[in-house]
Amino acid sequence: MRLYDTLTRGKQELPPAPGPVRMYTCGPTVYQRIHIGNARPFVISMWLRRWLATRGYDVNLVENITDVNDKIYDAAPGHSAELAAQASQWYVEDTEQLGLGRPDHEPKATETIPEIVALIEELVSGEYAYEAGGDVYFRVARFPDYGRLSGQRPEQLEDDDPSPLKEDPRDFALWKATKEGEDTSWESPWGRGRPGWHIECSAMAEKFLGPSFEIHLGGLDLVFPHHENERAQSRAAGREFAQLWMHNGMLEFVGEKMSKSLGNVASLHDVIEKWGRETILVFFLTGHWSKPIDFSDDTLAAAASRVERFRDVFRGPSVPARAREWERFEAALEDDFNTPEALAVLHGWRDHELLRRALDIFGLASLADVQEAPTEIVALARRRQEARAARDFQEADRLRAEIEAAGWEARDVVDGFQLVPR
Repeated sequence: MRLYDTLTRGKQELPPAPGPVRMYTCGPTVYQRIHIGNARPFVISMWLRRWLATRGYDVNLVENITDVNDKIYDAAPGHSAELAAQASQWYVEDTEQLGLGRPDHEPKATETIPEIVALIEELVSGEYAYEAGGDVYFRVARFPDYGRLSGQRPEQLEDDDPSPLKEDPRDFALWKATKEGEDTSWESPWGRGRPGWHIECSAMAEKFLGPSFEIHLGGLDLVFPHHENERAQSRAAGREFAQLWMHNGMLEFVGEKMSKSLGNVASLHDVIEKWGRETILVFFLTGHWSKPIDFSDDTLAAAASRVERFRDVFRGPSVPARAREWERFEAALEDDFNTPEALAVLHGWRDHELLRRALDIFGLASLADVQEAPTEIVALARRRQEARAARDFQEADRLRAEIEAAGWEARDVVDGFQLVPR
């Protein structure tokens, strides 16, 4: 399977199946309900895991939960642990509604403190990190490959943490001494404190996947500084870390990236309530994972129409697929996991068994479970069809109204009619 690699700006092959594929996805920082944009890396990770499993790979997917972070302290001063626990529960509940299952492991930063401290100690021993006033910083200048992932030039980086204790403005925090108002902290060789954001993911990935793994996923907005710093600190500690990087494009809301800081967010919970999980999943299928995707009522309505088109296929007769149809679908996903191309292939299918098999990869097999109309409603629809054939449109309209009063809609199609619950 050929996947886009950020480092080489090209595509690389996974080893042939069968064999292990270890995947790590940067999950959410939990301080409120996640928005629909936060759901995209979760969905892509779960889809890729399901597809690789069908190809014979033994997939191990880890997606973390960041439950200690400045944003959580800022959102609930003095009560950050309670907020993080509640928001973690919301995250699991809301993503569970997507019907894709769960990652193999969902570690929390607060559950990985010993591993984080041990990794920082290694970096300090190797002189890749240093203690300053209870904080510990990574020496960017000591890692010559810094910037390769993101394309950033170290000498041009801006200082987003202007601590006077740092040796170099570019250095980033691995450990932070406890500050006033922070209600969670742990003991460490450098005093009480808590981990920096980047070191958390390096430690959690290694704990569950080992020092080297195949695929690292996450949003495009994490390339710098988060993923750049993850890679630097893990490589400096002698770990190969990720071999492939998949950075998904952002959801765009009226031309802007959807983000909590901009305030232009729609929570996953609310979007599921309004549109249903199938519409959300088909919406995500319409965009290539590496590209931005427009989020609006119009794009969701278009996805809802696609959902109904699939249901209509299952309401009609099954028509055997032409030769090599599965190969066309397979080729789309094998080429950089191109879901829009795969979706286009599926829309031409009328083979129920094959279509359900493909839709199941994306958590959409439920579209095949269409409700059968009662026999008396089917009889009314046939009488209406006969009335239309006899050009008795008054009787046909009366029968349509009777069908609708019973909670069904009769749709005229080329080969007869379809009955759809209203």
